[in-house]
Amino acid sequence: MNSIQSILETGRKTIDLERDAIANLSHLLTDDFAHAVSLIYNSKGRVIITGIGKSAIIANKIVATLNSTGTPAVFMHAADAIHGDLGLILEDDVVICISKSGNTPEIKVLVPLIKNAKNKMIAITGNDTSFLAQQADFILNTFVEQEACPNNLAPTTSTTAQLVMGDALAVCLLELRGFSSQDFAKYHPGGALGKRLYLRVSDLSSVNEKPKVKLDTSAKNVIVEISEKMLGVTAVVDENNKIVGIITDGDLRRMLTKSEDFIHLSAQDIMGSHPKRIDEDAMAIDAMELMEENGISQLLVEKNGEYAGVIHIHDLIKEGII
Repeated sequence: MNSIQSILETGRKTIDLERDAIANLSHLLTDDFAHAVSLIYNSKGRVIITGIGKSAIIANKIVATLNSTGTPAVFMHAADAIHGDLGLILEDDVVICISKSGNTPEIKVLVPLIKNAKNKMIAITGNDTSFLAQQADFILNTFVEQEACPNNLAPTTSTTAQLVMGDALAVCLLELRGFSSQDFAKYHPGGALGKRLYLRVSDLSSVNEKPKVKLDTSAKNVIVEISEKMLGVTAVVDENNKIVGIITDGDLRRMLTKSEDFIHLSAQDIMGSHPKRIDEDAMAIDAMELMEENGISQLLVEKNGEYAGVIHIHDLIKEGII
């Protein structure tokens, strides 16, 4: 039991240390932060983010965040940069160097090369008097009192601070660009959120069967149509392919319990006459909301006022929209 308590205590202490360090970051922001955001926003080039060790890992994450929110960014490992990768940096690119100490050998070699190329440089560092800080155009101070590591050695609190500073940059740039949910969908077309924003009803209904019967179709053939098309429903249409009703599995079960001689019944006798429907150009998320509002699992789909198919709740689940 003591072992469990000890583990929990260490976990809470780690979280509390990092929480307090992050809370202090806002007090470390200066005008340099605003100038750095404006520099990136007005740049005609990309953002090149570099670091070494754990800072390199954080740099990769910041690159991913910027790219996904409308700011082109590229990762460049500081050690590789001085062995050939420096060619990644183009004339109009802005460089962000991440280093807790700001005094590592690689940074001391790399920074003068960046300065010689006349690229603007932003430092994300926990040491605002370091070599990196002195050479940078703008300093984003990520100073932390101590690492969460009990030996105050393993990068923990410091890398969390770097990550949060990168997020702050990305969100400011996102807002300046007026980056919308539709823009987000363009960069995340395979994700569930992206699909919610761009997937239309026709994208799902077009691959389904299109069960339909006429008003005078016999009950037996209605059962056959629903069974063969495997969507648990069929539309009832008139001679002009206009929807006049719907028959579901539930309607068939109710018919069987109420009628002993259903063989003489037709679709008109079984159908519901006010089916919920949706246009094929509507967003799939709208179909989901309509299903939820009405407690149903299928919607009939229309195109130019005519019957065009069925969208099923399973289609939405399959795409990760639900």
